[in-house]
Amino acid sequence: MILRKTIFWLHLVSGVFAGIVVLIMSVTGVALMYQKQITGWADKQQYKMQIPPGGAPLLVQALLEKYRAARPDVRPVSVSLSSDPEMPAAIVSGPNETTYVNPYTGEILGKGAEGVRTFFKAMTDWHRWLSLSGENRGIGRAVTGVCNFMYLMLVITGFYLWFPRKWKSGIFRGISWFRPGLSGRLRDSNWHYVFGFWCVVPLILIVLSGVVISYSWASNLVFRLSGSIPPARMGPGGRPGGGVPVSRLQGAPVDIQGLDNVLKTVQNNAADWQSINFQIPSSGDKALTFSVDKSLGGQPQMRSTITLDRLSGLVIKSEGFDNMDRGMRARLWMRFVHTGEYYGVLGQTIAGVASAAGVVLVWTGIALTFRRYCSWMKRRAQLA
Repeated sequence: MILRKTIFWLHLVSGVFAGIVVLIMSVTGVALMYQKQITGWADKQQYKMQIPPGGAPLLVQALLEKYRAARPDVRPVSVSLSSDPEMPAAIVSGPNETTYVNPYTGEILGKGAEGVRTFFKAMTDWHRWLSLSGENRGIGRAVTGVCNFMYLMLVITGFYLWFPRKWKSGIFRGISWFRPGLSGRLRDSNWHYVFGFWCVVPLILIVLSGVVISYSWASNLVFRLSGSIPPARMGPGGRPGGGVPVSRLQGAPVDIQGLDNVLKTVQNNAADWQSINFQIPSSGDKALTFSVDKSLGGQPQMRSTITLDRLSGLVIKSEGFDNMDRGMRARLWMRFVHTGEYYGVLGQTIAGVASAAGVVLVWTGIALTFRRYCSWMKRRAQLA
């Protein structure tokens, strides 16, 4: 009983201190559930490209030549192509500088569905940094990291408190399913138990992976537990390092000769590709590396990188998820299980539902705490 009481108060105090931040992260988590799909759909709706007879897009060299003729003052850095015939090609020219072009004509279309991107950027900023900017982002990240860690304690201690001390079918049904006709404290308690029970597994995965994303020591621990050496630092998307700086690429002269033949080899080696991304080569580049994704994004087990000799077009190296060491595979799994994307649309849906359950858990938890406080104040007044 002493242990249970201690865990109860740990659960309650953690909820009081972290509740509002957890509520914000849960609400924004629901909003970000289908970010990639909604953004892609919005781009299609905005541009509605006319596919010409035959449906063959421009070769990438011709596409880049048209882009450079339209924007001679800009050095393109990378290109992203989609296998979807209705999707525009994306050309990056700097940090947060992405321009979408018609892959059939080379016409510059714009920056995509900016309203949708602005919304998701706002949701992401709230989710990661509580919408703080500049130097204050470090504060926001620290707060969300601590509250995410407390959320993990809430989920674990909550499951312990939910666990029946005596297994009886009536007791189990009462705390694992909705009971009609309840109101006030009994209704809040019932909802708190039910949502917590059915979403405990995805919530543990989401929150635990959030801790790994928030803290370098937790990320390094994943590598060490997997028997791997942690990388010096993690780059965007959960990958090691940060790639070639965009500023350095911007200063290098563009040389696109031979790019069509090399790209064709890549496409032939990955017939079911969904997207291909590559950095635009400079004159001194003898090898070119292409990132191939066979999913809609967010599934690292369906990504690969193919490096080719620029002159001969021969494949030098092809690496995928299975070629990575166990530590990197585990770290990437942690990164994308946080959003559910690792398991595709079904995983995203489960993660979104679990985030929605988190909203209910915080709301009912705060309500139960407030009711408990009011009852305590009332007893004090009666004793006075």
